[in-house]
Amino acid sequence: MPLLEQVLEHNPDTVKIVFKNMPLNFHKLAVPAALAALSAGNQGKFWEFHDELFATPKITAESIQETAKKLNLDIEKFQKDMLSPEIKQKLDRDLRDAKEAGVTGTPTIFINGVKVKTRTVEAMQKLIDEKLGK
Repeated sequence: MPLLEQVLEHNPDTVKIVFKNMPLNFHKLAVPAALAALSAGNQGKFWEFHDELFATPKITAESIQETAKKLNLDIEKFQKDMLSPEIKQKLDRDLRDAKEAGVTGTPTIFINGVKVKTRTVEAMQKLIDEKLGK
């Protein structure tokens, strides 16, 4: 089970995961993939799209479209949303947030504003407990 899912499972009432996109420039399909995931989110399938796409051996323009079809998205709406100013603004906002937080690479994890240095369930749980005053 992935790390964040374990953390969420141990803290269902106190932890909320917020995902911010930070497509890196040297990955030529990072921006289209981020726009696609945000567009899938408009149809309530951000996480499903994210998980399916990142399980793909190689992200391509075709695999992005195939993932949308596999999830039974409204393809016309999906393609329109990928080009929309609103989706572009969401991505730009995520990039600004990352810059302001000093994020330089992905993935970067924060717990209540504190950058996580040790990525283990135990270390993250300790930080969560500290933030909750336990």
